[in-house]
Amino acid sequence: MFISEIFHSIQGEGRLIGVPSVFVRTSGCNLRCGWCDTPYASWEPEGRDVSVEAVLAEVLRHDSRHVVLTGGEPMVAKELPALAAALRAEGRHITIETAATVPPEGIACDLASLSPKLSNSDPGVRAPAGWRERHEARRLRPDVIRDWLDHYPCQLKFVVAGEKDIDEIIRLLAGLEHNVSPENVLLMPEGVDSVTLKERTGWLVAVCREHGFRFAPRLHIELFGNTRGT
Repeated sequence: MFISEIFHSIQGEGRLIGVPSVFVRTSGCNLRCGWCDTPYASWEPEGRDVSVEAVLAEVLRHDSRHVVLTGGEPMVAKELPALAAALRAEGRHITIETAATVPPEGIACDLASLSPKLSNSDPGVRAPAGWRERHEARRLRPDVIRDWLDHYPCQLKFVVAGEKDIDEIIRLLAGLEHNVSPENVLLMPEGVDSVTLKERTGWLVAVCREHGFRFAPRLHIELFGNTRGT
């Protein structure tokens, strides 16, 4: 597997926020989000080739029941199902953080953290034209989202940069034709520093109150800043 980093920290986002977890970050992504906070695992993938057995051994060095498979986009890693199966055999709780553009196909997973990409993820002129086109064509797969929702416990986590994103989220949820509980819809302010996150928190909390959605802070940014291995 092409691995960017493996580290022991606490979950900074979502329903399991604050829970000590081992993170396995694969390197490589099929999207190019303009606001991506892990470009070293997506835009310009860095890492090392590691066997599934070696990754498992590194995870098991840490006394933590929770394991988070993240990226980049972990679901593009061909060896991920084998790693997930090995983690399941060891009794670990598995969270997969994915943009939900790749079907699950029975992968072992206890919590699917789905982060469908809104139009605010457009990479802009920063990316070559070919990548901009590929990103737009791939970023939203309602059929794949439904596949995850049908087979796994899920949270839908949206990166919100502005108020116009809310209407897009509501349209997306309606189009899924799936009974997604509002408390499983998490709205997270876009930003990689405390000042930006704070500026976007007040009105986003108000939106969550109005629609029954869950506000999702970025605890790891508050605690550690935008740094690797946290």
